[in-house]
Amino acid sequence: MREYKELYIGGSWVAPETERRIEVISPHSEQLVGRTPEATTEDVDRAVEAAWHAFDHGDWPNTAPEDRLAALRRFADAYNARQTELAELFSTEMGSPLWFSQVGQVGATSMALAEFLNIAESFPWEERRTGSFGGEVVVRREPVGVVGIITPWNVPHFVTMAKLVPALLAGCTVVLKPPPEAPLSALALAEIVAEAGLPEGVVSVVPAGREVGEHLVTHPGVDKIAFTGSTAAGRRIAALCGQDLRRVTLELGGKSAAMILDDADLDQTVQQLQMASLLNSGQACIAQTRILASRKRYDEVVDALAAMVGGLSVGDPMNVENYIGPMVAKRQQERVRDYIGIGTAEGARLVVGGSEMPAGLDTGWYVRPTVFADVDNDMRIAREEIFGPVLTVIPYDDEADAVRIANDSEYGLAGSVWTSDVEHGVDVARRVRTGTLGINQYLMDFTAPFGGFKASGIGREFGPEGIETYVEYKSIALPIG
Repeated sequence: MREYKELYIGGSWVAPETERRIEVISPHSEQLVGRTPEATTEDVDRAVEAAWHAFDHGDWPNTAPEDRLAALRRFADAYNARQTELAELFSTEMGSPLWFSQVGQVGATSMALAEFLNIAESFPWEERRTGSFGGEVVVRREPVGVVGIITPWNVPHFVTMAKLVPALLAGCTVVLKPPPEAPLSALALAEIVAEAGLPEGVVSVVPAGREVGEHLVTHPGVDKIAFTGSTAAGRRIAALCGQDLRRVTLELGGKSAAMILDDADLDQTVQQLQMASLLNSGQACIAQTRILASRKRYDEVVDALAAMVGGLSVGDPMNVENYIGPMVAKRQQERVRDYIGIGTAEGARLVVGGSEMPAGLDTGWYVRPTVFADVDNDMRIAREEIFGPVLTVIPYDDEADAVRIANDSEYGLAGSVWTSDVEHGVDVARRVRTGTLGINQYLMDFTAPFGGFKASGIGREFGPEGIETYVEYKSIALPIG
């Protein structure tokens, strides 16, 4: 069992304000696997004070960008040295299948970190422009200030890195509030921060629940909030930040559509959808869970998806052969099972899966991978984010109808088009109102901005745009002539 007794505040391991503890229960065995302090509002106050002092009186904001980059390279080296350990920790802590912990939890995090460091090498922190009246204007990108980062439990380090690294590269100081479902990996990350030797006060890590997170959001010492989580929580955070005109970035929910055109290679499409739709046991905001198939190929698509999903191995996440692991918590298992019942009650046809425990499993928060056919886009299972291994197959009449269905959602985070004509697929993608799309695949590209339209969020992460969101612009006009 892994146990932490201290919080990481202001660059030091310190005793928490209370004896409150977060107990981490294995989603597979339902046994205790770890324990950490549970931060209070007083702990957050200490962390914000340390971050504010480091920003206003420390060297970090005024350190040369190349020196901040060098510090983050040390951080990257320390992170990469612990990849195997961290992958196993994710599978133990929140039940991510080991194959995904290796590839999607740790591998993708390392890749995203490396890409940010590459982008920072040529990022234009200061430039000069010819002014309107013949003089010059110096345009500076300066750090936004103290950043409060609030992350979810499904891909904790990946989501953290999308915020932490660009904030630090920009010269900001950070208070990270990870979720109570993933406190062990958060404090392991704090160990890596300490090993990298970042200056005192630049990073603090305070695992806690929603009330403490709201305290961080409304803290007068915080200049910006960066949040990933549910749309409902995002709306609350946006309202609170709006009261104080606090900067905010929100990466929220999704209900992404995979549009299978009639000329798609179905075998390759279904093979790729296994990853695109069911990564991390379906606990992913980018999961392609609405499968749009034309009526002329509808039965063929349903049968192919059912064969793929029905053949997936479900079980112990520490076994790399198992593609699907447990849900992160019992409440999440119950939520997904409830949606399976809702789909049946709405009249959708259950093709494979269901609400029973997978065969051979007596413990753990498991859900059978499930496919629904004969789904109308107005059904709840087609409109609401389930966050589990449940796919809905929706028929369309023609290509225009497919685009209409894809756009008929409050969300707009991700999507995909599957076709043998790539350029035509790009043309179709241009008509879909969503922040990212893939043609014959769905993978995030860390050189490009990621974020959502509509209720899927505000702002962008990754690419140069991911650094821009942590800066304020300052214009200095030089004398004319």
